[in-house]
Amino acid sequence: MTDAAPGAEEPLAELRAQIDDVDSQILDLLARRLELVGEVGEVKGRHGLPIYAPEREKAMIAAKRELATRRGLPPDLVEDVLRRCMREAYAHEKNLGFTTQAPGLGPVVVVGGGGRMGALFGRMLTLSGYAVRVVERDDSPEQVVEAVDGAGLVVISVPIHDTVDVVRSLPPLPESCLLVDLTSTKQEVMAAMLAVHAGPVLGLHPMFGPDVESMAKQVVAAVPGRDPEASQWLLRQIRLWGARVHEVTAADHDAAMGMIQALRHFSTFAYGSHLASEDHDLTELLALSSPIYRLELVMVGRLFAQNPDLYYDIITASPDAVQLIERYHSRFDEALHVLRSGNREEFAARFREIGDWFGEYAERFLAESRTLLAHADATR
Repeated sequence: MTDAAPGAEEPLAELRAQIDDVDSQILDLLARRLELVGEVGEVKGRHGLPIYAPEREKAMIAAKRELATRRGLPPDLVEDVLRRCMREAYAHEKNLGFTTQAPGLGPVVVVGGGGRMGALFGRMLTLSGYAVRVVERDDSPEQVVEAVDGAGLVVISVPIHDTVDVVRSLPPLPESCLLVDLTSTKQEVMAAMLAVHAGPVLGLHPMFGPDVESMAKQVVAAVPGRDPEASQWLLRQIRLWGARVHEVTAADHDAAMGMIQALRHFSTFAYGSHLASEDHDLTELLALSSPIYRLELVMVGRLFAQNPDLYYDIITASPDAVQLIERYHSRFDEALHVLRSGNREEFAARFREIGDWFGEYAERFLAESRTLLAHADATR
């Protein structure tokens, strides 16, 4: 059975051939765009410009939306295409090298550089012109001493539960060496780094996984330690990679991570456990899913494709986070009590209170979610 009524095959074939020709032209233009992106990346690298310029991107999107409207094209379609092109551009530019922000710096040592996040930072630092050495936990003390000799930067990138012990096991570092960690909790490890090293100290937390296509638009939390001026070159370097650096104290960072990571991951774990225990046919659930529920299943399911030890460490890294989860459990019980009592008015009142807390963000998130859901629906 064909998808065309009798007599429609010939005109459809003609039109489809024309569409194929237009698609071919689009591919040629995309290839040319990537060539130009490469040239732009080389210029940015030579002149020390970041690969992501938010104001330039914002202005370009606004101008192209206006142009699309004048030409009778859906501006949302044009924006979607352009944003996808820009994402590819950032991924392309990241391989072209960056201006070195600390010329003459001694070797960079990445402890745990064989891991995925350590390897990512090692690669970005190499692209930025630094000599990178890799140290692993099973290296001998003599190898570690040799590696850190004359080092200008030491980056600790090991599992959360190992980080403090690794920091404490470091041999003496050069006084001017910058000591940095990439851990997702900060108070304990910052205290350890300040205790073992008399030189500059900086805490970093990449708010993304090591599988990102590019650091453009990603967030790196920065916790100032000792001698903040001595770490400014590294923060400038990270900005050149396209990331946004957000400075925060160790205490405020860990409190926020309780909400952003520990509570969220625990909720996902509990929801996934409930799904598995109820044991519905996942294929059937997906077949009946709205875009928003499918997206929710995707975000839950992706957690269980990853390392359970990592998520256990994130959830339990701080006693404060566990206490936060306990408060969440109590509020879950309170919400369940409202349903059990059949009190529609109480539910609605609480619903409105929560909406008031979100304020203008509620409408903003509603608009953002429409874009996400449209994309999720298009990829089914």
